[in-house]
Amino acid sequence: MAKINQERKKAGEPLFANSRNAAAGSIRQLDPKITAARKLDSFVYDIDAIAGKFPATQIEELKLLGKLGFKVNKEYRHCKNLAEAQKMHDEWAGKKDKQPYGIDGLVIKVNSKKLQDILGYTGKAPRWALAYKFAPAKATTVVEDITVQVGRTGALTPVAHLRPVAVAGSTVSRATLHNEDEIARLGVKIGDTVVVHKAGDIIPEVVEVLTKLRTGKEKKFLMPKKCPICGSAVERRAGEAATYCTNKKCFAQGLEKIIHFVSKKGMNIEGLGDKIVEQLLNEGLIKDAADLYYLTAGDLEPLERFAEKKAQNIIDSIQQSRNVELPKLLYALGIRHVGEETVRLLAQAIFNFQFSIFNLGKLIKFFPKITLEELQRIEGIGEVVGKSIYDWFKDKNNVEFLEILRDGGVTLSKKSEVRSQKLRGKVFVLTGTMAGLTREEAKDKIRELGGDVSASVSKNTDYVVAGSEPGSKYDKAKKLGVKIIDEKKFLEMLK
Repeated sequence: MAKINQERKKAGEPLFANSRNAAAGSIRQLDPKITAARKLDSFVYDIDAIAGKFPATQIEELKLLGKLGFKVNKEYRHCKNLAEAQKMHDEWAGKKDKQPYGIDGLVIKVNSKKLQDILGYTGKAPRWALAYKFAPAKATTVVEDITVQVGRTGALTPVAHLRPVAVAGSTVSRATLHNEDEIARLGVKIGDTVVVHKAGDIIPEVVEVLTKLRTGKEKKFLMPKKCPICGSAVERRAGEAATYCTNKKCFAQGLEKIIHFVSKKGMNIEGLGDKIVEQLLNEGLIKDAADLYYLTAGDLEPLERFAEKKAQNIIDSIQQSRNVELPKLLYALGIRHVGEETVRLLAQAIFNFQFSIFNLGKLIKFFPKITLEELQRIEGIGEVVGKSIYDWFKDKNNVEFLEILRDGGVTLSKKSEVRSQKLRGKVFVLTGTMAGLTREEAKDKIRELGGDVSASVSKNTDYVVAGSEPGSKYDKAKKLGVKIIDEKKFLEMLK
């Protein structure tokens, strides 16, 4: 990165704050020649599938990658226990800044590939690997003010406005204070001198108040009694640290809900950034996300900073989003406690309950039929999340929102389809390595045919699919008398 910044300095261009920004900025270049000139490089840590026997451990895999000609970081070590891992972390904390690349921590992995398969993944990351970050860089600054933001759930979040200070390669001027309890724990006041760092080298946080530097002019912050956006009363719910605006039609909540709805993980409507969404609300063109599907290019063209092409591009993006996969639609709805993994579980459960829901009309009619107990029994959802989903679909305003989406032409993609009910009611457990499919591909194919996948073997398991070098699930299946099939038999079942 140092060389790139030297060249940018000579050209009078702004410098990159850190390696992450330099790499991201280089990859996003529209001109591939510029990207190539940056001479980016990478280390390879994993391989998906190879012919022949797959390495049994992470260490063996790294050695194999090196033999195959991939660039592998040589600074790996097999630690026999956590004490050895801690020692390595401490060593690297002292020499991280001397490396020719940016480094903010170590990744600790389970060495056995069998155990990796058993542990599996969450919706976002492997359970067998942990990022152990170095202590973040800190800086001292002053809290010049504390204001409150209102999110899509109505939660009021206090934000510290800081005297600008450089931290971990960028200038920080704001930091979240999370909630009233966190402010009390820190004891922070307006005017205080504080220590800030970036959690994970990304999110600015206030970590300490330097009370000895107080002058007596500092002011205590009090959470507002009314919403700073709509003026409605606020409340703090039992058992929660957050304070909420009680007005469901609050402008700030509406804005954040729409921003969430159009996001990449949701309906993925390109061109609708935060500022444009706010502009559409302020102009009265929309009151919620469903209204987006009734806009025309002519509605947008008169707006400030809009041209005919820009208006049409946004309308085209809205049109493309009309046909959506069920999990993405469920995520876009912004149901509390429901994230990326949960929407997949919920979508699969919907198909198990009722086959082939391919329009919103059927979906709207489906939810009044399902009981709270049935939702809470769905594996991976549970009591709190199930209650949140149940309450959302019982709200008449939310049902009306779905009806407006339906009337606006929003349909469910055929990609949401369970292709048949061939495997309906059948529970599969996967163990070992398959030659023709990855673990995730196998799971997807089972679900497409109406089946279910479990992480553990029990009496309720119908089939254990055993690849090469199966783990303890194979032994447990034999003990319980569960039917074990090989990859060839499994692939025949999928036809």
